[in-house]
Amino acid sequence: MRRDDTLLFEQPPVVGAWAAAGGKKESEGPLASAFDFLTQDAGFAEQGCENWEQAESLLQRRAVELCLRKADIPRSKVDIAFAGDLQAQCTASNYTMRELGIPFAGVYGACSTMAETLALAAVFAAAGMAERALALTSSHFCAAERQFRTPLEYGAKRTPTAQWTATAAGACLVRAHGIGVPVRSVTFGRVQDYAVYDINNMGAAMMPAAASTLLHYFAASGTSPKDFDAIFTGDLGEVGTALLREQMAQEGLPLDNHKDCGCLLYDTAGQNVQAGGSGAGCSAAVLCCKILPMLAAGQLRRVLFVATGALMSQTTFLQGESIPGIAHCVELGGAQ
Repeated sequence: MRRDDTLLFEQPPVVGAWAAAGGKKESEGPLASAFDFLTQDAGFAEQGCENWEQAESLLQRRAVELCLRKADIPRSKVDIAFAGDLQAQCTASNYTMRELGIPFAGVYGACSTMAETLALAAVFAAAGMAERALALTSSHFCAAERQFRTPLEYGAKRTPTAQWTATAAGACLVRAHGIGVPVRSVTFGRVQDYAVYDINNMGAAMMPAAASTLLHYFAASGTSPKDFDAIFTGDLGEVGTALLREQMAQEGLPLDNHKDCGCLLYDTAGQNVQAGGSGAGCSAAVLCCKILPMLAAGQLRRVLFVATGALMSQTTFLQGESIPGIAHCVELGGAQ
């Protein structure tokens, strides 16, 4: 059933398995014990990686392998994989799928990619087009800095509004039916541009998209924030989080139960991550480390997962373009 921008599933597909992989910074954060795999060598030198880009692909592959191991199925039983990352032309995902050999649809939504891939996997499963679909994404701090800002060797100083790109990957297996966390609905967002030009202030650039998608979802579903145990955004960081709460309060929908993945993955007071975490792997890791396990354990009943992305490139930034944002929403939980 479709209402406005929201697709509601009468027979919800389920997230049957999930896994998260991370690096050194993530191993020092508050969610470290919940990761399925952590490495102290973000370059994966011992595994033969020669650069950060290869390392990200390997990290993503670890998340997929662990997810499928939990699901107890071989990769040959996966009907389609939706995957993306922050590298140009989504090359980390392309090379992951080169190794795995699963039918593949590449997706780019910047930091919103996990919600977008999960939403697409759910739509395919609910429509009977796939019995088992993978949704995954990743990011790598060193690869992202080289692509979007300046190489690490440059030693540029980070501003207080900047966010730390997670070296992390998350993978979910969505099933058409069975045991798991139900996907009740998905809302595909609309691009919003409020003339933010600061590449070091992603929270401000993405906040309008988060507000827009939430307003569309609440109007279409007839719900309000109080109907949910938690509303997770990702990754607005501390700056964008404060702006979103202010904006939603002005709309008459205060987010008293709001949490941001960029503020959950790291200890913002003690880990020198400025305004918090970011990167496609940030919300993916929090989804697989915290949100889905809590839903499966009954510690959360019903949540919204709203991943946000800044849709600029290094080229458009240097050309003086503003930074548009996008946000996609996935409703998780509820009785099966």
